[in-house]
Amino acid sequence: MRRALVLTDEAARHPFRAALPAHVRREAVRARRTIDWRLSAGDMRGFATAYFASFAAVLAFIL
Repeated sequence: MRRALVLTDEAARHPFRAALPAHVRREAVRARRTIDWRLSAGDMRGFATAYFASFAAVLAFIL
């Protein structure tokens, strides 16, 4: 049985990931997705709804 001289990978940055074999870490890197930060119309509508609801609640509390 062939074993590596060093059993952990310091570049993994987490004890659990450092203990994983190299082929498992390679597959995890390929599985990453890109994050899309663009706002949609639904996001803007949700923000406006929350903003105006909060504004109305504060206004009702003051008056």
